[in-house]
Amino acid sequence: MDRWKGRVALVTGASVGIGAAVVKELVRYGMKVVGCARDLEKIQNLAAECQSEGHSGVLVPVKCDLNNEEEILSMFSAIKAQHKGVDVCINNAGLAHPESLLAGKTSSWKNMLDVNVLALAICTREAYQSMKERNIDDGHIININSMSGHRVVHNTDVHFYSATKFAVTALTEGLRQELREAKTHIRATSISPGVVKTEFAPRLHSQNTDKAAAAYTKFKPLEAIDVANAVTYVLSAPPHVQIGDIQMRPVEQVL
Repeated sequence: MDRWKGRVALVTGASVGIGAAVVKELVRYGMKVVGCARDLEKIQNLAAECQSEGHSGVLVPVKCDLNNEEEILSMFSAIKAQHKGVDVCINNAGLAHPESLLAGKTSSWKNMLDVNVLALAICTREAYQSMKERNIDDGHIININSMSGHRVVHNTDVHFYSATKFAVTALTEGLRQELREAKTHIRATSISPGVVKTEFAPRLHSQNTDKAAAAYTKFKPLEAIDVANAVTYVLSAPPHVQIGDIQMRPVEQVL
């Protein structure tokens, strides 16, 4: 990770869960991390925590609603003005609504598409353009995907969510191919965790607390730090090594 000291990373969905864990690890390794989310106060608290722990890097909190392309573009403009640009882009933000395919709300489907797919694609495009205009040839774009992007489980609550994650799988491979055609050494990686103990299940099952509680009690789930460690592993790979996809799940998880 030494070559990343002082370099700029953008992490979306940085206020809680996997995003917060990733931010802390990158700051610990000396990176300048722009952490964005809608809840600015939580990222500010995280920045203060990183500072109090004496990490060599720094966390720059940014408020951004990924449903709004104008806010995303404004964020990238601010990063360019204040930090020159992005060297690493970690598309972590994602959400799920318990909406079936037969009776789901269109507004919920659209929200999942906007955040899980479109915002990811917009951030990827803007990050690449930022790297290209500064002749950055060793950048990295990491998409926090899901095992739901590789198989469909028998659970109506997550069928549409799974479709958005299958899109992330396709977008990551398409990105890798386009980066090769562009003759750049910028790398693209998808990290696909199974069950991770975060705020994801309580938010998904906010109307059913018993279901939310049961999500993490059937077996020992992954922790957010496990995914953060996968991120630093990917970033630590030699520049000639392309890690396309990491699939990780709890040992006891069947699917």
